[in-house]
Amino acid sequence: MHTHRQARILALQALYELDTTQHTAADVIDYRIEDQPLSPEGEAFLRLLVGGVLTYLDRLDELIQRYAPAWPVAQIAIVDRNVLRLALFELSGQTQTPPKVAINEAVDLAKLFGSDSSFRFVNGVLGSAMAEHEHVRLVPPPSTPLAVKD
Repeated sequence: MHTHRQARILALQALYELDTTQHTAADVIDYRIEDQPLSPEGEAFLRLLVGGVLTYLDRLDELIQRYAPAWPVAQIAIVDRNVLRLALFELSGQTQTPPKVAINEAVDLAKLFGSDSSFRFVNGVLGSAMAEHEHVRLVPPPSTPLAVKD
């Protein structure tokens, strides 16, 4: 399996856990890497994804609410919500992931881990976001690291 795809899967699993427990990001990531080791590049990408989503969480949720106005973010299925957070972070350009790749990967994650209709919902929300902007704009919070460190 491609390194970035495996890192995205682990990032989604980590974000799901962080969304439903009081565990720390560093502990969750360390456990994921211990359970499913990644190359150094994969580990760095995993940490960038999780750290980026956590850094911009409020802004990402605002974007989800903007592009899926019929659904309060808290009521969106946990998998779908975190797939969207990951994809919108990637669409910000901070991971150097091409937009089409970010959307395709998000749809694939939704197919793998979501409900039968998750992939259509994720594709629709991301399509709306991309129809409005070439890249999702995220304003960095002051002096907050993007990558989760050990």
